[in-house]
Parts: sequence; C-alpha cells; structure tokens
Amino acid sequence: MKVRYPELDFSAAKAHWAKSPEFSQMLNAFSTVPAHIEPYLVKVMRKVKKDLDPKHEKLHADIDIFNKQEVQHCKLHLAFNNKLYTLGYAEMPEEERPYKEDYERFFATKSLRFNVAYCEGFEALGSSAAQIYFEDFKDYFEGADKDAMNLWLWHLAEEFEHREVCADVYRTLYGNGPLAYLYRVGVFLYALAHIGAHTKRISRYLIDKDREGMSPEQLTHSKKHEAMLNRKYLIAAFKRLIGVLSPFYDPGKKVASAGMQEVLAAIPDTR
Repeated sequence: MKVRYPELDFSAAKAHWAKSPEFSQMLNAFSTVPAHIEPYLVKVMRKVKKDLDPKHEKLHADIDIFNKQEVQHCKLHLAFNNKLYTLGYAEMPEEERPYKEDYERFFATKSLRFNVAYCEGFEALGSSAAQIYFEDFKDYFEGADKDAMNLWLWHLAEEFEHREVCADVYRTLYGNGPLAYLYRVGVFLYALAHIGAHTKRISRYLIDKDREGMSPEQLTHSKKHEAMLNRKYLIAAFKRLIGVLSPFYDPGKKVASAGMQEVLAAIPDTR
C-alpha cells in the first residue's frame, strides 16, 4: 500500500460525466459516502491505534497508510461534490446531513467494537464495489470525462488495495470465534442497510431532479435504464457480498480485477 496524489480538476465537471446520466447519478450519489464516512473511519482507526499493542508493528503501519489514503479520498470527493452542488443540486448538503450526523453519533455513543465492525463492513462493501465497477460496469466508463472517471477508478482501486486493514484490526482486537463472527456479520448487515438507504435517497433526489421537464418518452427511457442498472448492480453485488457472510471470510483472498494495478501505477505517490 502507498499514499497517492492524483491530479484531478473538477472546475469544468458535469453532473452527467458518463454517457449514461443514470449511471453518472448512481456514482454521484455514492460520492457522498466517502465525504462523510471516511473522516469517521480515520477517527475510529486513530482510536484503535491508542488501544492496539505496539507489538503489532505492521498493523500500526498499515493503519497509518490506510488513514492517509482515506483522507485523500475524502478531499477529492468533497471537491467533486462541491462542484456538483452548483450544477442544479443545491439541496444536496441538506439531504446528506442526517447521514453525516449518524457517523458523529456512532463515534460519540457506540462502543469501539461496533465502530470497528462497522468500518470493516464498509471496507467489505468497498472492495466488492471495486470489483463490480472494474468488471461488471467497466463499459460504462468508456467515453466518460477523464477526471470524474479517474476519481472513481483510483478510489476504487485503493479500496481494494487496503481491503484487509479493518478486517485485521477487528480480528486482532476481538478474535475470530463464533461470537466475534456473529457480531461482525450483524454489524455488516447493519452497515449495508444504512449505507444503502442513504445512497438510494441521494440517487432518488438526483435522478428526480434530472427528470423535471422530461418528455413522456424521455421519462420512460430514463426509468427503464435506471431499473436495468439497479438490477445489474444487485446481481453483481450479491455474487460478491454473499462471501462476507461466511465465518471463513478473508478479504486477503480476493483477487484484484484487471486494470486495478495499471490505474494505481499511473498515479504519483509524491506531491
């Protein structure tokens, strides 16, 4: 793992940065997740480092790189989202507010075990999403705006790269026995529902905004295309996420998708 610093310019970004407006808005909705979850991840992992025995030197080092990667993700997604707000979606910050407040509440009121398990659940989702977009949805990036596309390809490839860190933290602190497994799976399902409800709400807001003023024919086409994308994503996600429910789940055994290493190799690791 390493920290990378992609050079991306969103000053001329468009909401429909890919050929499919509905695909663009699907990922635009997802872009609100790192804006709020990644500061939370960093806070949780910093708290973990205070409790983690110094003898776990590699894990301490991995957490440091993980945190720095997540900070970079957050910064660039915030920059993209801030541009998006100016493109006719000014109500988005208010739509995001309950989600942001959830993470503040989790960190302030929930146990460290819950917070670590939630982080691990998100990372399981993140590495699976990376495989989905590099494999099942790779054609949708063809002809897309370079900087918006590279924001996602870089972010997703790094999500896959650091896929083991939170799992290693959870196992180190809480073990891998039956109770640890059941707790992990329970919080994973909670995280899946929580993040899914948020992205569905934001996606609905964005797409409904786009549909204002559409002709009946345009509206019918948009609805059919959105439904097709949702079906495709659910099928692809199910194939990958079912493995997270196994007591033998090990993110380190996941195989990187074609193109991930090429994306990462092209990004500088110095400013």
